[in-house]
Amino acid sequence: MSFSIAIAGKGGTGKTTLAGLIIKCLRDRHLEPILAIDADPNSNLNYVLGMEVTETVGDIREDVTLRRENLPSGMSKPDYINFKIYSSVIESEGFDLIVMGRPEGRGCYCFANDVLRRAIDTLSANYPYIVMDEEAGMEHLSRRTTRDVDVLLMCADPSLRSLVAASRIRDMADELELNIPRRYLVVCRLAGDLPESMSREIERLELDLAGIVPHDDLISEYELAGKPLLEIPDESPALKAVCEIAEKLEIPRFTTVAA
Repeated sequence: MSFSIAIAGKGGTGKTTLAGLIIKCLRDRHLEPILAIDADPNSNLNYVLGMEVTETVGDIREDVTLRRENLPSGMSKPDYINFKIYSSVIESEGFDLIVMGRPEGRGCYCFANDVLRRAIDTLSANYPYIVMDEEAGMEHLSRRTTRDVDVLLMCADPSLRSLVAASRIRDMADELELNIPRRYLVVCRLAGDLPESMSREIERLELDLAGIVPHDDLISEYELAGKPLLEIPDESPALKAVCEIAEKLEIPRFTTVAA
């Protein structure tokens, strides 16, 4: 059984950075293999992980739609999509990455999308740990691309608006009756202590705060230089904070000290 973590929130709150650091925390503890899923059409997780993307699920969807019935001999459309999905997985040491890519274009993609979701579900069964970087906002919830996950982390920056956005994501998950047993708030890029105004708003919105990821000059330096966060040193304040948050998520076999 896979343990899955989805990360959501409004744009610019640090979702992708948080996803990358969680993957590093897991890999440093030899909790492998990990499937990283970049479900944001504005794909950036590969840069955080230091990987090059050659084909996305969006590309596969377009390919299948354009081909229509002109598929390789002896292959059904579902078989072809499954083959392409497995071929698009980017492998690395301790984890693999699949990128969803751009949103749908014109025309009906219902059949292809349904097969793609089932193919990814099948693929996910091969990994004990899954980390999904969701697109900004709440559209992914209404399309049920975030479903049946163990933990939903709602990422916020040091602003009241992002806290409201996080609460709306939680509320929509409830309205859609998604199978997400645990939902936590994570405040990212905070310089100093949590302001009293934010503490009051978190309490008012009844958000469960898992922790705070502080502003970290090392993160800024790595991102500016285009260096993968998987190489960031253990003394990084942000990395330490994320690993402490991960410990609270009851991830199987997770410990505070890397093996």
